[in-house]
Amino acid sequence: MTAETQLPQATGSCCSPSGSCHDDADSGAGTGAVTAVYQVSGMTCGHCEGAVSEEISGIEGVTSVKAVASTGRVTVVSRAPLAEDAVRAAVDEAGYELVGRA
Repeated sequence: MTAETQLPQATGSCCSPSGSCHDDADSGAGTGAVTAVYQVSGMTCGHCEGAVSEEISGIEGVTSVKAVASTGRVTVVSRAPLAEDAVRAAVDEAGYELVGRA
């Protein structure tokens, strides 16, 4: 497709220009937010990602969680640094193992 024949981008998409499903404002970016990436073993599918995300989201101060089963990485955005024990407990509750920071 040439530039002259490209269709205009749809408005009202759930995805931000960066391709995420949340606006940067939703993730706390630029507001003093803390981003940490953890390595979790045992995740194999979308259900696993959801279980881990749900448990970590329950930790006070967490504003965003993105778990990726194929890499075992879980990216957590929070208003302040999280205690690793709290993250470990949440991952354990979901049925997986926190290896540590990635």
